[in-house]
Order: sequence, then structure tokens, then C-alpha cells
Amino acid sequence: MNKMKNENIKAIIQDWVPDLEFTEDSLEYVTVVVPRASLRHFLRKLRDDEQTKLDFMFCLTGVDYPKYLEVIYHLESTTLGLILVVKARTEDRGENAVLDTVSDLFRTAEFHEREVFDLLGVRFKGHPDLRRLFLTEDWVGHPLRKDYVDTVNIVKR
Repeated sequence: MNKMKNENIKAIIQDWVPDLEFTEDSLEYVTVVVPRASLRHFLRKLRDDEQTKLDFMFCLTGVDYPKYLEVIYHLESTTLGLILVVKARTEDRGENAVLDTVSDLFRTAEFHEREVFDLLGVRFKGHPDLRRLFLTEDWVGHPLRKDYVDTVNIVKR
């Protein structure tokens, strides 16, 4: 994506949601952190607005930070050639590690959210089938968390 498209997309979305935070994580794509309470509204607006038409979520992943878990959404407009990275953070790493589902807005999110739930423990409120994807239902813990201890396989770091 070129610099002009990046500046244009920033100008379009900067007033859509209060407290948007643009980060310089990538020189290639615009990256924005959205408050978790505004996540669904913001992603729906990005998808439906004629200026952005970000209609395809090609990646959703999660990251474990010391005070919160972060979910990262990579969106693309199949008609306008725009790409945007959106991040949302949970309130904490425990019981409040919750975000609203976007699986009804982007079908690709359904299994990606299940993967992030399974491996990091983020619960997606409103998800139609939130259960483990890779691990068995009786598995204890979330192996991609930094504090996870593998007592079965004893993987050394």
C-alpha cells in the first residue's frame, strides 16, 4: 500500500470512534487500536462505508502482553485495494479477557476467534460456537500464554 492510501484512510476513519490510537507498528499498513467497547461498531463501519469497503478479514490473531491480551484484525477491501490493521485489547488477562465477536460481520472470524480462544483464552461474547479448536475440551490452560506451564510435554524454553 502506498503512503497516499495510508494518509487517506487515516483521514477517513480518525473521527469515526473517539479515542482511536494510530500506531507506527508497520510502515506498510495503517494500524489502529480501537477501544474494545467500540470494536463491533468500528469494524462494521469499516466494512460498510463506501470510502473504505473493508469487506474481507484475512487474518485474526492474538498476542499476550503482561496486563492484557490483544486481538489483531487484518482487513482488506477487495474493491478499493485498501488494507488496515485493527487492534483491540482485553481489560485484563483473567476473567475480563473478553471481546465482542465479529464472526457475524466477517465469516472468516468464526474459526480464527475459536483459535484465539483455544490458545490464548480470549472469550468472544456472542460467538455462535465458542469451543476449543485444536485442543481437547478437557485441556487445562492456554498454551500461547506466557505464563503457561506445560506439565505434560515439559517443553523447555
